Amino acid sequence: MENMELDKALGVATDFVVNYSFQIFGAMVILIVGWLLAGWLAKTITRLLDGRNMDPMLSRFLGGVSKVLVLIFTVILALDKFGISLGPFVAALGALTLGASFAVQGILSNYGAGLTIIMTRPFTLGHTVTMAGVRGVVEDITLASTILVTEDGEKIMIPNKHIVGEILTNSFAYSVVETSVGISYASDPETAIEAINNALKNFEDIPEEPASQVGIEAFADSSINIGVRYWAPTIKYYDLQYKVNLAVYKALKEVGVEIPYPQRDVRIIKETEGS
Repeated sequence: MENMELDKALGVATDFVVNYSFQIFGAMVILIVGWLLAGWLAKTITRLLDGRNMDPMLSRFLGGVSKVLVLIFTVILALDKFGISLGPFVAALGALTLGASFAVQGILSNYGAGLTIIMTRPFTLGHTVTMAGVRGVVEDITLASTILVTEDGEKIMIPNKHIVGEILTNSFAYSVVETSVGISYASDPETAIEAINNALKNFEDIPEEPASQVGIEAFADSSINIGVRYWAPTIKYYDLQYKVNLAVYKALKEVGVEIPYPQRDVRIIKETEGS
């Protein structure tokens, strides 16, 4: 009895393989070719758009969309090899989408916000932004979220729905640093300016363009204030500023420029007898 059931099962399996082997083989070929074609097309589109200096976010988004469309078309062709009608699947998908829409509102809102960011481009990769109470460099932007890297090297993922419609500060890749240092009226301001300029040139993070600016900013009561203005990578803003301040101090000290400090002369007038 068991042998008869086993023979029957083997017969059914054999008939299935004989009748549908070509369809299965054809569907597998279609899926493999479609997968390879989708990946190649996405990379090609992204590379071509990058070559035309298009925004990296938009080029990657269009490359991803092209890949998804090719994969959908590939699945449709594979199902067609088995003579499967897509009508019932479309109807079932519509009902499932309606029922699940309430559960995925957060996800859909993130995707909608991500599309808005990609199309309007309030920031792009490499920009330093402050949003949702977080400051960092934009490392990646997807439809669902934006990833920032802080000055401490931490990666923070922010859902896009918390970005669109909120206050956002974009410092771009560089920010200007403005400071001043007071020197004595007895010191030569030209010597101080030259020393500070030389100190700034020793920092690779300070770009040549826009050029740094050093000059007399004001004449104070007890000092000549030398203004210093330079650009720094926003992600290294404070770290570079502190290093430059120390370098400026050492440079002025080496050339003998005096940095004054508040002084008071107290004069005691002694009253004489009979006055």
